[in-house]
Amino acid sequence: MTCLNRMEKFVGTKIVLAAPISKHTFAKMKNRSDLLKEKDEYGYLVQYENGYLSWLPQEVFKDAYRRIDNMNFGLAIEVLKRGYKIARQGWNGKNMWLWYVREWSGEINTMPDPFTYYEGQSFIVMKTDDKLVPWVASQTDILAEDWQIVE
Repeated sequence: MTCLNRMEKFVGTKIVLAAPISKHTFAKMKNRSDLLKEKDEYGYLVQYENGYLSWLPQEVFKDAYRRIDNMNFGLAIEVLKRGYKIARQGWNGKNMWLWYVREWSGEINTMPDPFTYYEGQSFIVMKTDDKLVPWVASQTDILAEDWQIVE
């Protein structure tokens, strides 16, 4: 049995930096003369979190990545679980964002009384102008594609 026979399906999420670039421009940048022998086409220069640079054809890149200012709910939740704060572009209040709390132990002094219910559990908190409140997504939030990372 070869390695190819044991392959399984995976889905992934990565946060990368990217810019449009042609394959030949990438080849010259990385001193990859082998790529210069191939047909030139447009794609994306991709820099991964560990600094590794690669080039992806345009179709492959667009199937795998979305800008972080127009994420769907699934991607937003993955980003939230990685420690980022997220918000919808259409939310009215200033300074509103979501935060993921992993297995709260009840020791965080800043959490108000309503959070005692969540002790030992993971949950999502919404930061409003002056307080933290437990948050549950609406159908509109789940179907929205305007989620973004909040710095």
